[in-house]
Amino acid sequence: MSSHHIVRDDQEPALIIANGAACSRELTDQLLEWSPLVIVLDNAIERVMELGIKIDVLLGDFDGGLDIEKYKDLQYPLEVVYSPDQEKTDLEKAFDYLIERKIPAVNVIWATGKRADHTITNITNIVRYRNLIKIVILDDHSKIFLLHQKFEKWYPANTPISLIPIGKVSGISTQNLKYPLTDEELTIGYRTGSSNTTVNDGIVTIEYKKGDLLMMECFD
Repeated sequence: MSSHHIVRDDQEPALIIANGAACSRELTDQLLEWSPLVIVLDNAIERVMELGIKIDVLLGDFDGGLDIEKYKDLQYPLEVVYSPDQEKTDLEKAFDYLIERKIPAVNVIWATGKRADHTITNITNIVRYRNLIKIVILDDHSKIFLLHQKFEKWYPANTPISLIPIGKVSGISTQNLKYPLTDEELTIGYRTGSSNTTVNDGIVTIEYKKGDLLMMECFD
């Protein structure tokens, strides 16, 4: 069974495996290698077991009739977190669990694809955790995260980048993007910053004044 490194003091992000479309094994293994804690959400456990991945926590409402004792034996030691709250998704419950454990960051895979409603909810709900935990959602085509009000990072030229507002975001200014913004506004459903690209090798700077702005690093 594939294991993962033990990283002391939770220095690296935890890993959540949700129940959407699977990503490549290569990406999964890259994230597993340095994840101090691996959480699987509810009914994804059978698919995870088929891949031979060792996990630490199984979390959900378990309304699908899972044989929990079987997984405790097969994945020993395994913490089972029963969370029946129907007002939150299993992914939100996993974020709450990590926040309670004071873990500062998490990567999430299998959270996109399959059902569109789940994908949209998983991506947009990360904004409510802005000041509580750093969240990155990854699949084989995108890396998605919430931007702080000033963001700077080095990228190669021609890197696809999308800026997606959750609701309305105002006062956006960018540097080193093909389609620059200068103190402008983006609104979901009306105007977004999808399919932009970096101009040159170097630092991309994105600043905004108000709202919740997602960054999507895209890989075609």
